[in-house]
Amino acid sequence: MATAVDVEAIERATAAAVTPHEVLEIGDWLVTLDPGTIRRASSAVPLRHDLACDVAVLDEIEAAYAARGLKPAFRIADAPGLEDVRVELRRRGYVSEQPTLVKTGGVLGMIAGARGEPARVEGAPSPGWAAVFTSEGFDPADGANRVAALSRSPDAVYGGVSDGGRTIAVGVAAFGHGWASVHGMRTDKARRGEGLAGRVLAGLGAAAQARGIERVFLQVEESNAGARSLYRGVGFERAWRYLYWSR
Repeated sequence: MATAVDVEAIERATAAAVTPHEVLEIGDWLVTLDPGTIRRASSAVPLRHDLACDVAVLDEIEAAYAARGLKPAFRIADAPGLEDVRVELRRRGYVSEQPTLVKTGGVLGMIAGARGEPARVEGAPSPGWAAVFTSEGFDPADGANRVAALSRSPDAVYGGVSDGGRTIAVGVAAFGHGWASVHGMRTDKARRGEGLAGRVLAGLGAAAQARGIERVFLQVEESNAGARSLYRGVGFERAWRYLYWSR
C-alpha cells in the first residue's frame, strides 16, 4: 500500500521523467501540459488520494489547458477519497478510459528475474535504442514522440539488448524523488517471448542499485496481460489504479 508521501513522490517523479512542455501546480494538483502523445505528460493529477473536490481549482485547470490550445484531461486514481472529484468530472461531461496500474517493486527482484545477461545500460540514448520505438508494428508518430520525451529526461539511463548489431529490446530508468521509475519498455515484435524484457529490467535495476536506489515504480495498462505477468514475476505489486478522464 502506497503512503501519502509515496503518492506525491511518484507523481512528481512521473512528471519529471516524461518531460512535458510545461508543468503547473494548481492547488493540490500537478498539471502537465504537452501537445504530444504521452498522456501522462498531458493530464492533471491530484497529489493526494484523499482530496476534496474544489470546483474553482478544476475551473483553473481547465482554463490552463484552454489557454494553450489543449484539451483538458485528468488522471484520477480510483481511490475512495477522490470520489467527489470523479462525480464532478462526470457532471462536466468527462468520461473515463484506459485503466492503468501503478506498480511498485525493488531492484533485487528486477536483477534476479533475468533469463540471460542483463541489458547494457548507457547514459544517453543511441540511434539503435531509438529505432526500436519506430520499428515494424509500432506507431511511428507515437514512437518518435516518446523517444524525444524520454531522451530529455533529466536523470535517466537507457537499457538495450542487441543481436547481430541491431537493438531489439529497450527500456528507460529515470531517477527522482527517492525512486527509480521504468518507462519505454519495448521489444521488437518478432522477438517477443525470448525473455528480452526481463534482461532490460535487470540492467535497469542494476543501474538503480549502483545509485543506492532500491524502490522502483512503473505504470502498465490493465489490459496488457503479458506485461503485467512479466512485472509480477519480478516482484512488482499493485499500488493503485487510475483512469484518464476526458470529454
